[in-house]
Amino acid sequence: MIDSKKSIFAWSLYDWANSAFSTTVMAGFFPVFFKEYWSTTDSVTLSTWYLGLANSVASIIVAALAPFLGAIADRGSAKKKFLMLFAFLGIIGTGSLWMVKQGQWQIAVLFYIIASIGFMAGNIFYDSLLPSIASKDKIDFVSSLGFALGYIGGGLLFLVNVLMYLKPSMFGIVDGATAIRLSFVSVALWWAIFSIPIMLFVKEPANYSPIKITKAFSAGWNQLLKTIKEIRHLKVVATFLLAYWLYIDGVDTIIRMAVDYGSSIGFATSSLITALLLVQFVAFPATLGFNWYASKIGIKKAMYTAIIGYSIITIFGSLVEEEWHFYILAILIACFQGGIQSLSRSMYARIIPIERAAEFYGFYNMLGKFAAIIGPPLMGYVGLVTGNPRFGILSIVILFISGGFILSKVDLDEGEKIAKSYLSKE
Repeated sequence: MIDSKKSIFAWSLYDWANSAFSTTVMAGFFPVFFKEYWSTTDSVTLSTWYLGLANSVASIIVAALAPFLGAIADRGSAKKKFLMLFAFLGIIGTGSLWMVKQGQWQIAVLFYIIASIGFMAGNIFYDSLLPSIASKDKIDFVSSLGFALGYIGGGLLFLVNVLMYLKPSMFGIVDGATAIRLSFVSVALWWAIFSIPIMLFVKEPANYSPIKITKAFSAGWNQLLKTIKEIRHLKVVATFLLAYWLYIDGVDTIIRMAVDYGSSIGFATSSLITALLLVQFVAFPATLGFNWYASKIGIKKAMYTAIIGYSIITIFGSLVEEEWHFYILAILIACFQGGIQSLSRSMYARIIPIERAAEFYGFYNMLGKFAAIIGPPLMGYVGLVTGNPRFGILSIVILFISGGFILSKVDLDEGEKIAKSYLSKE
């Protein structure tokens, strides 16, 4: 039932579940462990290049499959089934990192790619359930609630994992390396346990013309081809997706590469982990606060604020010299990260037809992942060519500027009208 408190909380709790992966694994321990334990090269720029490629391979796979899988899920009313399928894939990939021995960077990359595919593809179907549980009046808040719970949930587990790493003897663990490997297991368990509520308490609405999942494959492919042809008529959606593709590239690159960047310019691992913890706990109230801010000045103006904020953050990031600068950078990121992500998701939900939410969120995630294909390698490549990782992070600022400019061309009112009349035109 739409706007049901139980459904909203159960849906939001999946962000709590899978954010443990994005925090402990993707942003935290995997980059550190990859550089210091699994990698066999002493070159910080070369290991950054490898990590960027690993992120890109996972993104390419998800980007290629996203709209097709979304169309299948819509026609077969299988959003929850696909969500759990990819959550399972992510959980298994994450837990398998425990088995990777020192120097086996290729195996580490393989399991990381598998886990990342599960994480990113699962989010397509998680996002696509949003329009069916929240009305227009509550959709911004519900989207923000999901991200806020994700930050606090991921942050709490990460805090435990950090304590395990810094003081392994307190937990009966042999050393820090073993603690990090155990942290991957803890993320897998956390992800699995807190995925249960969305399966039990979120009801997926039946499709207007549902078919069996076996037939949904061919129907999904035909629907995808049709939508690709029609999307040029959905000018508002197309314009938003282009803007999103650009600015979310910068956001995703900073999320995935910030710890690696800090390590490359000489900051201690303990300082980087502390900064990442700061992001999680500051971002929890900041995300909810940013939703309030958007409700007062309007969602588009709030988005401009976040994009400008990220542009300043990127420039500042290229200039940091002291570890306390990195802490300030972490706090600034926390002020805008949840806001730009949650408002992007809810803004998009306003301008797409609800009956094809998974398919359209497939395009949404596809564009986001294609952006991530460019960002991390761009940062790594510029740093490799110049020999200075500061130039790598600075190269990202152009994506925020261009994304903000194109976002100014998005007419939300027109988009909502087109979305409501979309099916009646068929």
